[in-house]
Amino acid sequence: MPSKLNAYLLSAAMLLCALGAPVENELNNSEAGDTSGEESREGTSEGELLSNSEVWRLMLGMTVRHQQEFEGEFQNVMKYRFLDNYKVPSPPSKCPKSNFSKEACLHRLAEGLYTYMVLLKYVEKEYPNSSILSVVRHHSGSLMELIKGKMRNRELVKPLDSSQEEQLLKELDNPDAYHRKMTAHQILRQLHHFLRDSKVEIAKREQSRRNVASKIVAPTHSYHQLLHR
Repeated sequence: MPSKLNAYLLSAAMLLCALGAPVENELNNSEAGDTSGEESREGTSEGELLSNSEVWRLMLGMTVRHQQEFEGEFQNVMKYRFLDNYKVPSPPSKCPKSNFSKEACLHRLAEGLYTYMVLLKYVEKEYPNSSILSVVRHHSGSLMELIKGKMRNRELVKPLDSSQEEQLLKELDNPDAYHRKMTAHQILRQLHHFLRDSKVEIAKREQSRRNVASKIVAPTHSYHQLLHR
């Protein structure tokens, strides 16, 4: 009937207009953080998602070995969970499970990674031949560029300046050699948790955006079918 056809055409026209607008604005309206619109630089294939990047996988694959190296060094004298007794001052904050946009999560991830690059200088003093350390430092620059490549406002991410770096390392220092070793191990342990948990949160937000995009695109098929009836 003409009235139904007109209604369908009007709905389809609205959908086409929606397709021309950035999907990110709709996502940001429901999340706290940067609400100015996400950068849609990532493609639609699984391989182009930040959470699926090879460099992130390599870094996680190396840091997950830390428990094995710790237990190998201390044999059965100390349990891995004992590291909870050693706190790292002002550890980088992870992306929360909700109320944070993807842009805000990327910003926190990038700044946290910059901080860990400074913390690893402390680890290097205690374990200069650490295989974990060498791999993580080798790939951290590549991961940082991937993160920034997905951001709208990458220029807002700044590494620690010299005074901040000096203050952070000073807070970690301790005259007791045993305490310094435990702190170095705790940094590596927390780095693994930071990379693992951040990967999960970024993956959730990437999948959420893909789902929204597919819901918008899908109805256009029925519109084209209607026109050819």
